[in-house]
Amino acid sequence: MLGIFISIATIFILISLSLGLRGAVNEQFRMLGTDKFFIMPLGQLAAPGSGGAVEMTMDDVNIIKKVTGVKDVAYMTIGNAKVEYNKQTRYFMVAGIPLDNTDVINSLFEASSIKADEGKLLGKGDMGEVMMGYDYKYSKVYDKPITAGDRVTINDKEFKVKAIVSKIGNPSDDKNIYMPLEDFKTLYNSGDRVDYIIVQIDDGANIKDVADRVKKKLMTSRGVKEENIDFTVLTPEELLKSFDMILNIVTAFLIGVAAISLIVGGIGIANTMYTSVLERTREIGVMKSIGAKNSDVLIIFLIESGLLGLVGGIIGVLLGTVIAKSVEYIAINYLGTTLLAAAIPFSLVFGCLAFAFLAGLIFGGWPAWNASKIRPTDALRYE
Repeated sequence: MLGIFISIATIFILISLSLGLRGAVNEQFRMLGTDKFFIMPLGQLAAPGSGGAVEMTMDDVNIIKKVTGVKDVAYMTIGNAKVEYNKQTRYFMVAGIPLDNTDVINSLFEASSIKADEGKLLGKGDMGEVMMGYDYKYSKVYDKPITAGDRVTINDKEFKVKAIVSKIGNPSDDKNIYMPLEDFKTLYNSGDRVDYIIVQIDDGANIKDVADRVKKKLMTSRGVKEENIDFTVLTPEELLKSFDMILNIVTAFLIGVAAISLIVGGIGIANTMYTSVLERTREIGVMKSIGAKNSDVLIIFLIESGLLGLVGGIIGVLLGTVIAKSVEYIAINYLGTTLLAAAIPFSLVFGCLAFAFLAGLIFGGWPAWNASKIRPTDALRYE
């Protein structure tokens, strides 16, 4: 049963964490809403502001604002920064956000799930102040926690911490730093560069239609065609579809690896059952001599091999539950992320147990069939 419960435990853990991750991502998109989509320079999807050759500017933002169906446009510019505090130096991402329009500020904060855990969020007219991510206060990024009112040095310029942002749920976002766009321009000499655009659509508008209109307008203004387009337009549906595809590929690969353990365990069950048939040959002869049919013998050995698989499956599910919950605990308490939550629906437990039982039946099928074909006279003479 060793190979069976190892493979079932592995499959259980992978699917459990996969379901948990998918649920957490879906929840993030639910919080974000279905009325927003995102635009980024092509090639900077993973690391906006990383200095790629393709750039978007305020001209693009102004064009998007004029498209029919667009309610509001929020944007930010992103860069890497040297952050000094308590005589320690670290390097983190800093986002410059525009503070000249209250509606844009609120839209940006809503889209990025930014709320204040301590202090007050940046507002119109603020300068020389920053908002720090949740981890700076709670996750020992520095030896001394950063709180609202403290001062930090970013790229050799001192800023006052106006707010600590509430927990977003993943280590990357929870270590972000937000500053007024004007301060960002001074630090980075970024000019009109824009790295990340969030478009909110009018109430009742179709997000796909608006996204298509925005894409066509930008293509015209930037002088590009479909084959050389230099920006990416992503709706929540497309983001989820891409995420699901990647997650399914990774999960399928890992389950394929786990299937090797299942095959090894299955061969072990087949060997065990074959040995059991040899050891009980005389019993089979006695059973047949008093009226047992071939089908009776076949069913007895199939049930036995199925139960071997089922017991291995039960142990695997129990082991998988413990490991999956341990991963969740470590992720939440030590890595500061809720994305690795373990989801354990009844269908997963039942599916794993049924799969283990079926595996036992399949791998025990050949020995059981052999047992059913033994002649009673030969079996009774067997030593």
